[in-house]
Amino acid sequence: MQLQPRDTGWIEVVCGSMFSGKTEELIRRVRLARIARQKTVIFKPRVDDRYAERQIVSHDDQRMDSIPVVHAEEILERVGDDIDVVGIDEAQFFGIDLVAVCENLANRGKRVIVAGLDQDYRGRPFEPIPSLLSVAEFVTKNLAVCVKCGNPANRSQRITGSTARIVVGAAEAYEARCRRCFNTEPDDPSEGIDD
Repeated sequence: MQLQPRDTGWIEVVCGSMFSGKTEELIRRVRLARIARQKTVIFKPRVDDRYAERQIVSHDDQRMDSIPVVHAEEILERVGDDIDVVGIDEAQFFGIDLVAVCENLANRGKRVIVAGLDQDYRGRPFEPIPSLLSVAEFVTKNLAVCVKCGNPANRSQRITGSTARIVVGAAEAYEARCRRCFNTEPDDPSEGIDD
């Protein structure tokens, strides 16, 4: 049995690899909050304009309006007392400052739903998600399907030659891989190397 908080704020984290349904789950939870007549707002990092500038978009094209911001602190400025639920997508692009922002919002009585990658393209912990996992009341780890063997996948395999830690992309840049099929070096280092 899972207890449901009452008269308090809390943090929910939805994490996993690329193509594991994190944004889809965030959209589902926000839709349910709206059905319950709760006032919601969603934020996304301005750098993530893969599918739309002012919407979060799942890989299967589910969409919901959002506010793009550059820095996590901007979220605090845009959440009024009337907001019940705050959604934050692609949390890994905000950095460690997002943890204090989420704590502040939860302490103000908001339900905060955060979605993001928990590992980078090398399989290393990807802040701020690891820190958010330790302060969140609820954690959901989604798995994708390995494109090589069909096993449950929890890693994001970069398939370009870039060595930058952050490369915004989708199917052209990443594949979901299981532990066995994942490797820390890009599949074809001769393609797409960043300077």
